[in-house]
Amino acid sequence: MPTEPVTTPAASPESVPAPFEFVEASGGIEAYRLPKNDLRVLLLDEAAAPVVTFMVTYHVGSRNETAGLTGATHFLEHLMFKGTERFNRRRGTSIFNTLQRVGAQINATTWMDRTNYYELLPKEHLPLAVEIEADRMRGALLDPDDLESERTVILNEYDRGENEPIRSLFHAVWSSAFIAHPYHHPTIGWRSDIEHATRDGLKHFYDTFYWPNNATLSVIGDIERDEVLALIDEHFGDIPEAPEAIPELHTREPEQRGERRVTIRRSGQIGALMLGYKSPPGLDPDTDALDVLSQVLASGKNSRMYRRLTDQGLTAQVGASASRFRDPGLFYVFAMLAPDRTHEEVEDAIAEVIAEVQDEGISAAELERAQNQLRAQEAFGRDGPFAIAAQLNEAIAAGDWTLYTTYLDRIDAVTTDDVQRVARDYLVPDRRTVGRYVPVAE
Repeated sequence: MPTEPVTTPAASPESVPAPFEFVEASGGIEAYRLPKNDLRVLLLDEAAAPVVTFMVTYHVGSRNETAGLTGATHFLEHLMFKGTERFNRRRGTSIFNTLQRVGAQINATTWMDRTNYYELLPKEHLPLAVEIEADRMRGALLDPDDLESERTVILNEYDRGENEPIRSLFHAVWSSAFIAHPYHHPTIGWRSDIEHATRDGLKHFYDTFYWPNNATLSVIGDIERDEVLALIDEHFGDIPEAPEAIPELHTREPEQRGERRVTIRRSGQIGALMLGYKSPPGLDPDTDALDVLSQVLASGKNSRMYRRLTDQGLTAQVGASASRFRDPGLFYVFAMLAPDRTHEEVEDAIAEVIAEVQDEGISAAELERAQNQLRAQEAFGRDGPFAIAAQLNEAIAAGDWTLYTTYLDRIDAVTTDDVQRVARDYLVPDRRTVGRYVPVAE
């Protein structure tokens, strides 16, 4: 079982700058809340270099989209870079140019449960990043001309993705595995919804979800706590919380009671196979054991699937991963077939490896190796303010930022029995979706 988050008692009122309240601390990160609009703030002082990452994580992603509005979050990601009344290209103050002039690296990403906007910049220019993010939280122009120009860009992006066999296979498996839940549709949206998106529809979506009480700010780097909190209050403090409650997603995916199969036929030369098994939400302790299982199965040349498939000439590549989303997702195994090998023989070999773990369990040496691999991945993933903010962003999206700070303790607590149990509980044929990419001649 995972360890409890490492928290400290609430700070005394005298030590927390008004008007913030201290919430908790874990792993050196402090969490604060701005009561007047329920904005949440995470701070970590990492003074190794005079730089800061400022990231806004909105608790909205493709999970929150409805039929006809799929891709809205991603569309808004594009439009929010087009600026506000104060920061826009027509005035010579576009967001990109304004921030890049001071040496900032900026971008945004959209995923199932969240959207994030971020800047990595010299610490003396943090006020500019905070000012711009606060301005576009409620002041995005969403200009009709910008909408049409970005529609073309997004449709091109969509078509490029559809022409990538592996991405198409990924979308096909998720769309087949989920019938009711919005994880069914791709983050970029369906093409017809992109083609028919309107300003009114996107504006309504923006006005529903883009508020302080639906966002978390992460400030990581060479910072001074009181100065940063004062800066955030100066720019975000006057933005009210949403006038209506942020809509909750009530749709739950029905239990899958039989295997599903999907085939993608596209031009290409190498086949691919993906097996997706229904898995628990990111906050479920079993997800930690599934992380370890993914390493045992397919991480490195000592993994079971590498030795059984790649070493034996069945696959050119094999991997496994457990999703960590707000709602139940997929544990999946992915393989690129070696030339002249069939989907059937690769699928049978994968099933044999999984059955061995289910029947016999794993060794203590395999568990230790998997834990060490995950520990190394975490170390590499915590190299610098942006890397930390990026991983915090995913923990926030899953529903609890302390998932990031307590991860290694939870992984160390996983046992060989835990790994065998989750293999038996989740990797079952009736909860499986099998996707095949079959290359065809041009």
